[in-house]
Amino acid sequence: MPHKTSAWPLSLVYVGLVVYASLYPFTDWRDQGPLPWGFLVAPWPHYWTAFDLFSNVLGYAPLGFLLALGALRIGQGARAVLLATLAAGFLSLLMETLQGYLSSRVPSNIDFLLNVAGAWLGAVTSTLLEKLGAIDRWIRFRARWFVPEARGALVLLALWPCALLFPAAVPLGLGQVFERVEAGLAELLMDTPFLEWLPLRTVELQPLVPGTEMTCVLLGALIPCLLGFSIIPSTVRRAAFVLAVLAAAVGGTLLSAALSYGPVHAWAWFSLPVKAGLVLAAVVALLLLRVPARVCAALLLLGLGLYLSLINQAPASPYFAHNLQVWEQGRFIRFHGVAQWLGWLWPYAVLLYVLTRVWALRSLDGAAPRIQA
Repeated sequence: MPHKTSAWPLSLVYVGLVVYASLYPFTDWRDQGPLPWGFLVAPWPHYWTAFDLFSNVLGYAPLGFLLALGALRIGQGARAVLLATLAAGFLSLLMETLQGYLSSRVPSNIDFLLNVAGAWLGAVTSTLLEKLGAIDRWIRFRARWFVPEARGALVLLALWPCALLFPAAVPLGLGQVFERVEAGLAELLMDTPFLEWLPLRTVELQPLVPGTEMTCVLLGALIPCLLGFSIIPSTVRRAAFVLAVLAAAVGGTLLSAALSYGPVHAWAWFSLPVKAGLVLAAVVALLLLRVPARVCAALLLLGLGLYLSLINQAPASPYFAHNLQVWEQGRFIRFHGVAQWLGWLWPYAVLLYVLTRVWALRSLDGAAPRIQA
């Protein structure tokens, strides 16, 4: 079976991130007059920074790269750069126009031009890689490593290191939404009779004991391993994948701590329970190298259930907001909360993906013809 490209779902995810970052905080909308696109003919901004320059270019470069890659995979060839640049440019124009209706955002013609330039650079890079044979080598690599229907898992695995960038109460602790959902529902139902229906906690959440923290780290590292095992049939390649997951776990958490709390505290999270959890995750993953893909999917569902149950018993750290405000570098990884949303939703997206995949496999098995004796 031919492998479906992951460029399209990744580009859709990236479009969602761009929309969120461009229109955040989605409040205080206002009418600016009859010409919402008047910023295109406005004078050049008097003040700009190097960060604005690079962020606008680099922000749209991945989108142009992914759109051009997807266009190349469907045979567009020479038109891939043009189509990708036009699509990204239209998105940028739409976002800048809508920013004119937000009191906290200012549309800018130079931002629009830099976005288009970034998308063009990304699309050109994708085309050059295709001409140099890098895309074909990736296709052959993917065919050797993964099963044909691996697109969804590959997208989730690509997003996992990004989800780790926002610091969590427990290292590798993604999906911690209980307190926020509880507070959000209470605020939404305030001054309504439905508030009495909301079950509220009688005691505050307590910090996790070392054993529970170790288990959370163990499951946090094991879940992406099992997700990879569900699409990697080779035992040797599974072992290499485990090493890559552990390296990404340590590297992503290290980068998150360094950017959020400062380089001096980069290794503050690397406590004894975390070390033990990572070692146990490696041991368990190696013991599961020969387990069939369907068993890995079942173990993944069990692990996700236990992991989300434990991680949502931990309280959110009260130091996150203060540290991210006083530390300038932390603003980069927040990206208006995009990294935090990835950290919240990634485990639930994996849960939905695995359930959908298991259901599809069962449907295929049920539709398979039976051989009569």
